Amino acid sequence: MDTTETQRTILAALHRKYIDASHILHHQGVLDAYGHLSVRHPFNPEVFIMSRNMAPGTLSTAEDLIVYHVHNAEPVDSGTTQKGFAERHIHSEVYRRHAGVGAVVHSHAESVIPYTITGVPLRPCYHMAGFLGLGHKGWPEVYDAAEHLVEGDVPDMLVRSAHLGEPLAVCFDGGAKVALMRGHGMTVIAPGIEEVVSRCVYTMKNASIQSAAMTMQSAFAAQSGASGPAGLKFLDGRESEAATLMSQWSAQRPWRLWVREVEASGLYLNSA
Repeated sequence: MDTTETQRTILAALHRKYIDASHILHHQGVLDAYGHLSVRHPFNPEVFIMSRNMAPGTLSTAEDLIVYHVHNAEPVDSGTTQKGFAERHIHSEVYRRHAGVGAVVHSHAESVIPYTITGVPLRPCYHMAGFLGLGHKGWPEVYDAAEHLVEGDVPDMLVRSAHLGEPLAVCFDGGAKVALMRGHGMTVIAPGIEEVVSRCVYTMKNASIQSAAMTMQSAFAAQSGASGPAGLKFLDGRESEAATLMSQWSAQRPWRLWVREVEASGLYLNSA
């Protein structure tokens, strides 16, 4: 098999994995009709692959995918008639700033939204979400698009341009893997597709666990008339780092299960 054929085979496998991942993200409730995944091109780090503007669960063929330049988020094929996502600058600016990032997801996951508007930090509650404890603060920063608008921008919360995407990409400086977006959702990064999907799923689960724990704590305090427990006990820095390594080497286990689930559901089609 010559180099060209080998690359073609690898790229075809990546396309199939991308579509599987989009279906999994929908099946797991990370994405609905909105939100998107991207992956850096395996043979050219200066471009990335992303679907056209469509619901992730409805992707089915490689023809649904578009290749974009990292430096300006414009299609490599300037003559394409496929319509892309308005917020592709989320992805291009992350790839431009962080060379080690291989996959990005932007989600409107409802369980994380309260942590974007209340000032309550989303912190790692259990070992499957230890990555939430990485970064400068020890929890994900909250990006607010309103702080970066310039004259002529539409204040619809969407990251439509490089000047809005760049400060979001800055949130990942220092090793953070998740950035929350005020009144909007989250952006998640990883070296590859399997891991970014896993991080999305477990960020949502962690948000639900933390919300339930805070509710339980408040109810206990109200019922007892006392100050209640001393506080929620989150993973510390060392635990977050160790748990992140664990989730990296075990990422294939949930991935294989999730692929089987979407294949068996009857809803999704992947002919890539």
